[in-house]
Amino acid sequence: MKLYYSAGACSLSPHIALEEAGLHYEAISAPTKTKQLPDGSDFRQVNPLGYVPYLVLDDGTGLSEGPAIVQYIADQAPAKKLAPANGTLARYQLQSLLNFIGTELHKNFGPLFDPGMPAEAKERFKAKLADRLQHVDGLLAGKTWLMGDDFTVADGYLFTVTNWAQPMQIDLSPYQNLTAYRQRVAARPAVQAAMKAEGLI
Repeated sequence: MKLYYSAGACSLSPHIALEEAGLHYEAISAPTKTKQLPDGSDFRQVNPLGYVPYLVLDDGTGLSEGPAIVQYIADQAPAKKLAPANGTLARYQLQSLLNFIGTELHKNFGPLFDPGMPAEAKERFKAKLADRLQHVDGLLAGKTWLMGDDFTVADGYLFTVTNWAQPMQIDLSPYQNLTAYRQRVAARPAVQAAMKAEGLI
């Protein structure tokens, strides 16, 4: 498999999932700004949308969209328990978490990276994020991971998205459960391996 990623972007989530799963893969840098791959070719020739993450399977099939990619990865290594079994209520709860992270956190962080976004608009997005982060902090009360005792692909995604708080000057210290949780995630060897591969640590 080939994972196309941009350092520190949402593609860190499947990068973590691949490391956690222990699967054989190749990570290929596809910077979001230049779209230029290491061999000089245009990333849009691989993924016409031109954004990451993008996973190319062994048979050449391409898979886009982070929540779908991480579930595919999890299902290739079921013994790792990165996702509950398909068809179970717990699997739908995982999908609910992935969708929440994608639509309520990820998409509210996005505009903060836009230099053309007016300051007033950015403050509105930050206010919405504060509300959603408070919700996440509550979800983590009394838990090791989002779904309890097992680290899942939702944890990798939440960690990735909340990494953007610091560069966007969002203080996470009011969210004590989330802050402690992020330290637990960051300490995992697979997370450290993915972050080192992307030059983040």
